[in-house]
Amino acid sequence: MKLHILGIAGTFMGGVAALARELGHEVEGSDQAVYPPMSTQLEQLGIALRQGYRPDNISADCDEIVVGNALSRGNPAVEQVLDDGRRYISGAQWLSERVLPGRDTLAVAGTHGKTTTTTILTYLLQAAGRAPGFLVGGVAEDFGVSARIGEGREFVVEADEYDTAFFDKRSKFVHYRPLVAILNNLEFDHADIFPDVAAIQRQFHHLVRTVPRRGRLVVNGEDARLAEVLEMGCWTPVERFGLDGGDHEWTARLLADDGSAFVVVHRGRELGEVRWPLLGRHNVMNALAALASCAAVGVDVGPLLPALAGFRSVKRRMERLGEARGVTVYDDFAHHPTAIQATLAGLRAKVGAARILVAMEPRSNSMRLGAHAQALAPSLEDADAVVFLHRPGLAWDAARVVDAVRGDAVTAVDVDALLDALDGRAREGDHVVFMSNGGFDGAPRRFLDRLSGP
Repeated sequence: MKLHILGIAGTFMGGVAALARELGHEVEGSDQAVYPPMSTQLEQLGIALRQGYRPDNISADCDEIVVGNALSRGNPAVEQVLDDGRRYISGAQWLSERVLPGRDTLAVAGTHGKTTTTTILTYLLQAAGRAPGFLVGGVAEDFGVSARIGEGREFVVEADEYDTAFFDKRSKFVHYRPLVAILNNLEFDHADIFPDVAAIQRQFHHLVRTVPRRGRLVVNGEDARLAEVLEMGCWTPVERFGLDGGDHEWTARLLADDGSAFVVVHRGRELGEVRWPLLGRHNVMNALAALASCAAVGVDVGPLLPALAGFRSVKRRMERLGEARGVTVYDDFAHHPTAIQATLAGLRAKVGAARILVAMEPRSNSMRLGAHAQALAPSLEDADAVVFLHRPGLAWDAARVVDAVRGDAVTAVDVDALLDALDGRAREGDHVVFMSNGGFDGAPRRFLDRLSGP
């Protein structure tokens, strides 16, 4: 079968492309913004990429069009597909029909931490010899790809609450029918499609309804909104994880304030120590969720704990790009104040009194609409200086956020101006974190190249 994937450069749709290619399909695709790391993965797989959504980018001999959720009515490619009566399907439905039947699906849902937790879970199952399949919303450093069919029974999928496609407004995760579902956390996000947090809770409960009674719900026991979701009805055994008190089946005793070392505790029994390269309390929580999910499918997790020392995480999740002139540069896929705060707190615990500089692109729909504007300045408490990329069309007053930031904060009209502002502030011993859920015009590596130059 020959497929054309509309929106192929997105992290999810790029994974669908990789799975389709592994299944033996001929795959091509188009997108309006193609950038690493997904573009690199697709090129390495030999998948033809076409720029833009012109109708003639779709080959006449394609048997099926897989439509990403970034495309809507009015898009020229979508309109042509509909006018021509061509066969089309969403990426989530394609995955549920072509890959997941006959597998034990483990779905990782939550406002934050989905990609990292999905990757930890896959890594642990692989270390246990389970040879899982997976689809991660990013390129996992340990696997080199974002998706793989796998030879084992388990398939791990990052389960997004964003809507499925222009013709299917349900959350993507309702398609997956998992045996095990992680509910990592729940906050208001995606202001372009959800009116309030209650609407998101309703979608999460749709996911809860699909998990069988022989399965498992692995739930953040510290999250009050998730507790409210379960109060809507629950028919599946629940195991909770958490760090701060409470009656949690899975918890941890921190051995290092930065989260780089901790003891895993299950029902009061210490299973062993983890010493790994990840930072932050939030990543300890992600690890607990992954370990609980492994146990839910019969894995003895105690012997796996030492393996986490070699875990390398995902590209663009606090990815250390390098160091030049004594300045360390990171690239982070940030899109929500809670995640920003947690990431910077983890780095602060690691670097102590060293200066942290943040370059931020408010790019997500919720960010651009101003849904998180009030919480943004407090989330940057651990930064000593912040440079905001204030592109034309930003729907909220960045000046008010800049004025509320504790440290030095300025705006820049474009990436060149942002790099100039950073260059004038960075000095030896600093840590510079680029935060965006988009390509950021290649700013992180461009800055590192500047530092490395003559």
